[in-house]
Amino acid sequence: MKNITVIILTYNTPEKIISNCLESIDSDIKIIIVENSKTFLYDKNILSKFKNVEIVCTGKNLGYGAGNNYGIQLSKTDYILILNPDIICDKDFFFNLKKITDEKQNFSIIGCQYLHDDIFMPAGFFDKTKNQEFIKNFKNNKIDELEKVDWVTGCSMLINLKKFENKRIFDENFFLYFEEFDLCKSLMDKGNNVYTSQKLKIHHLGFKSSINQDLSNERAVNNLREWHWMWSTFYFYKKNFSYLYALKKTLGKFIKAFFKIIFYSITSKQAKKNKYKHRFLGIYNALINRPSTFRNDTEKI
Repeated sequence: MKNITVIILTYNTPEKIISNCLESIDSDIKIIIVENSKTFLYDKNILSKFKNVEIVCTGKNLGYGAGNNYGIQLSKTDYILILNPDIICDKDFFFNLKKITDEKQNFSIIGCQYLHDDIFMPAGFFDKTKNQEFIKNFKNNKIDELEKVDWVTGCSMLINLKKFENKRIFDENFFLYFEEFDLCKSLMDKGNNVYTSQKLKIHHLGFKSSINQDLSNERAVNNLREWHWMWSTFYFYKKNFSYLYALKKTLGKFIKAFFKIIFYSITSKQAKKNKYKHRFLGIYNALINRPSTFRNDTEKI
């Protein structure tokens, strides 16, 4: 366990959520909290309660990929466990983690599974037919304890740095969404192994890593998500398949968003209009090869 570092990327995350995550982590494991801003607000409380924690600030919001790269650069271990701050590890998580790393050496990434898998799939395949078969077997509990897959979700995954040429493993052109799919795709193309483990169970609160009660800030965050979901979708398909394939995958959404903007402008539904406006702009900027620089006013949150 001395050869594992946990990286937790935060962005003005509430102290209670961070503390719940930290309490579920084995106290012998080194933890680096990477705050994606200039200031971590709860450093005294956290450092007094958790002696295995180091806190660093990036100075600005780098996004998921660059923020995790920042923390990985500071690590000195062969294995990295990336956890979103709104993750709570199951009680047997780290016992099982040690057993897996002792027994299975030839892996690049091992993804975790949810305690309640009825909401999100924790892993899958890029091929539609293979993915449908996997979903069927997964729901019927007919997969191995350690199952080879194409991709795993990025909220919790074990990374074997010995399989990488350097520690900048995520594509920093992404700001939000698809970073883990892109990483897994690049590994798959090189013949490396990605697994999902039934023994590594987590509880994921979902979208609780950055919460603000102010309605205007909530809208700004939603606008940011809509823009980057569309931008990252196009960029992922363009990078890993082709520009034409990306266009095929997103053109329907692009046209739909355009007409939704007109409709909600006429019906004076501003929130709905903003949603589709940011979807439209996300795809548009990706179409014309502009970078993922949209931040709205979320830096104020």
